[in-house]
Amino acid sequence: MNQDQLAHAVGQKMFASDVASRQTMGMQLIECKPGYAKLTMEVKDLHLNGHQICHGGFIFTLADSTFAFACNSHNKVALAAGCSIEFLKPGQLGDVLNCEGVEQTLSGRHGIYDMKVSNQRGEVIAMFRGKSAQIAGTVLPSE
Repeated sequence: MNQDQLAHAVGQKMFASDVASRQTMGMQLIECKPGYAKLTMEVKDLHLNGHQICHGGFIFTLADSTFAFACNSHNKVALAAGCSIEFLKPGQLGDVLNCEGVEQTLSGRHGIYDMKVSNQRGEVIAMFRGKSAQIAGTVLPSE
């Protein structure tokens, strides 16, 4: 299995057991490659806050989930060691939010990843940066 196939298989395995992203949030895993992931989510009534815009916690969760898929794509278990988010524009009811996560650097056990959350018109909703830390173990059995 090459690196692209491995990352895809890791993404599929993680998504199959990710109840929070898949069922609670209604996310879809679009792509998982080495150091990269793309997830999408439609903003529904249950995602709206008191201002009738998408609650920032849901946007954060979309970015955080994308981060998880990107930093685990090398088949080494990685967890968030820290992260930050900048909200730039509100998500509206019916928006389809797309989040792309890209590995900026991976050095030893630590990586830095940037997530960009955009709506269906390509407008940037939020930017998220996460730092990962690898721990013992693999997502799929190592060969």
